[in-house]
Amino acid sequence: MQTVTIHPLDHPLTGTRRVPGDKSISHRALILGALAEGVSDVVGWLPAADCYATLHVMRALGVPVEHDPAMPTRIRVHGVGVHGLREPDNVLDCDGSGTTMRLLCGLLAGQPFFSVLTGREALRRRPMRRVAEPLRRMDASIDGRDGGNLAPLAIRGAPLHAIHYNMPIASAQVKSALMLAGLYAEGETIITQPGPARDHTERMLSAMGAPVHIDGNTVRVHSLRTALHPLTAPDGSPFVVPADISSAAFLIVAALLVPKSTLRLVDVGINPTRTGILDILQRMGATWTLDNVRADAIEPTADLIVQHQPLHGTTIDGDLVVRAIDEFPIIAVAATQAEGETIVRDAAELRVKETDRIGNVARELRKMGAEIEPLADGFMVRGPTPLRGAVVDSHGDHRLAMALTVAALIADGPTTVHGAEVMADSFPNFIATLLGEAHHV
Repeated sequence: MQTVTIHPLDHPLTGTRRVPGDKSISHRALILGALAEGVSDVVGWLPAADCYATLHVMRALGVPVEHDPAMPTRIRVHGVGVHGLREPDNVLDCDGSGTTMRLLCGLLAGQPFFSVLTGREALRRRPMRRVAEPLRRMDASIDGRDGGNLAPLAIRGAPLHAIHYNMPIASAQVKSALMLAGLYAEGETIITQPGPARDHTERMLSAMGAPVHIDGNTVRVHSLRTALHPLTAPDGSPFVVPADISSAAFLIVAALLVPKSTLRLVDVGINPTRTGILDILQRMGATWTLDNVRADAIEPTADLIVQHQPLHGTTIDGDLVVRAIDEFPIIAVAATQAEGETIVRDAAELRVKETDRIGNVARELRKMGAEIEPLADGFMVRGPTPLRGAVVDSHGDHRLAMALTVAALIADGPTTVHGAEVMADSFPNFIATLLGEAHHV
């Protein structure tokens, strides 16, 4: 277990940063590129633990993936076609990646072979019924512990039939799994969401020529009768993974909280299904500037310029929660410095992320002097509260570890973070990038 000690900053954060590639899109570039006929060249790929899990799984399924450690953000996926995957000769290790496991459930359900998905202990505790149950309605054979709710998951591929599924909770992972299964199912698979969830799978599959149709919060997927094109930009150049706005959120909040700071974050993804963090911070009084907006790509991007500003409390609930579900650890840090109360509701999903992100965020920030109360489906923070250095723990959660690191920058005295190695699950070299200790553009 790695321990790092962070000292409060005595100077502003300034300059330009490039945060790593979007994790959700990096997973999908591997999985969807594997199903194409031809080669998909991808730049800006995220070389982090979760995405390596997907890379290793796709290789185990017979997909040639070129990846040179000297150029870690580039991959070349040699697509084997929709029917070209092969039965693995061992269990498929998803490491700590819930995205890998849930999306692979949908992909493997329609294959003519047997496979087993597993991962490290924290992943084996995460609920999988939400994806397994609708897949079973499509005649998928998925079994596991706790009545098929917990991994390891044994999947015996079978012919699938299409369903119309009304999702009880908006979830991009469940939606994407059903879309992948729908490519193999007889008929038209219809997925209706109760609200918006990230739409990377729809955008990427549509660009590859898949029969995907979107009508508001309803997605329709027909069984695939023709080959998928390789994943490329609209002009035929390599597909570019934008910088991850979920990772950028930590630097955005750091710039807002550290006095006199101004940061430019380049090529950040501004897909509207992912910009809930910006809408929340705007409700809290923050402003920023978008520069070099590029809206003509599969995924829109822009440079984001943000500087130190005062914040005030707000209420966060409803659809906005889904659009910022990964950012609540750092939102809680921002709320400790906001004037008044910040209340988060409708976020019970946070209880079953990498850890209990409600209980553990509250527990660790309280050690630093924050006035934060966990709720059944969220939390309440009273601010502004001076933070103090403390000994805190990541609980194996990369986003909690990074949020505590940002909080340490404005605390009185040093803060020691135990379990800091998990930051690499989504943001390699996070501390160096945050502090501007390396060349990042």
